[in-house]
Amino acid sequence: MLKNKESSQPVGPACSGFTLLELLVVMVIIGLLAGYVAPKFFTQVDKSEVKTAQAQIVAFDKAIAQFRLDTGHFPSSDQGLDALTTKPANEPKWEGPYLDKRVPRDPWGNAYVYKFPGEHRDYDLLSLGKDGRPGGEGSSADITNW
Repeated sequence: MLKNKESSQPVGPACSGFTLLELLVVMVIIGLLAGYVAPKFFTQVDKSEVKTAQAQIVAFDKAIAQFRLDTGHFPSSDQGLDALTTKPANEPKWEGPYLDKRVPRDPWGNAYVYKFPGEHRDYDLLSLGKDGRPGGEGSSADITNW
């Protein structure tokens, strides 16, 4: 076996690399860290999706208010939010588009719900949340304009 000139430690394949036990300990530590960090990360993702939906509803509220100022009425339920980007038939006072782009889907891929007349306000505007169903809690809760 070769010896290092500066020390009496052996040099070569017998001394290089990690043992299986050392690799397993590192894998366990990485697993524990991932188990601790991942839930916190996904909680932040849920919060950001809720905030995105809230911001989009605020933007739609402003666009609907401008539509009402121009036309004298709110879009009908049949016209829906598409009336903010595409001129409805028989709407001579329409001065849109009131949004720069097409109405997006909510952060979970569902369409926003627009009802006129509304049950809570002149019109109701909502996202059904992560689960896509009425009600719910946390990120599955409805996000509304009332």
